[in-house]
Amino acid sequence: MRLMINLALGVLFGLGLVLSGMVNPAKVLNFLDVAGTWDPSLAFVMIGAIAVTAAGYAIVIRRGQPLLEPVFQIPNKSDIDAKLVVGSGLFGVGWGLGGLCPGPALTSILLGATGTLVFVPAMLAGVVAGTLVVRALQKSQEA
Repeated sequence: MRLMINLALGVLFGLGLVLSGMVNPAKVLNFLDVAGTWDPSLAFVMIGAIAVTAAGYAIVIRRGQPLLEPVFQIPNKSDIDAKLVVGSGLFGVGWGLGGLCPGPALTSILLGATGTLVFVPAMLAGVVAGTLVVRALQKSQEA
């Protein structure tokens, strides 16, 4: 049951990405080009996503327990550290250069978009490299 619900929610998320234009790197890059061919339409996508998330959290907070898990797993970390700043910066640079982030990239590869055949392997290599760097830094701090 849980697998089917997760699959349905993933498909719904992917459809939302397609309908909003987030899987089109040119649309994303035009949104980021505020000094040139700026396309503000993705700002409305972001505002809609924030509204849906806020409503979801309001519902979650009122419920005593989730439907398919024993407890809610709501993030509670609020400090800003170097790992967060560097990771966010790398994410932003990758999004700005490629016009895709992980969700739209994976959706695009399923749609057969050719640009993602380079982007997704590079993204996965970056995830592996980042994991290795973090582990190495943690080991050096423990020693």
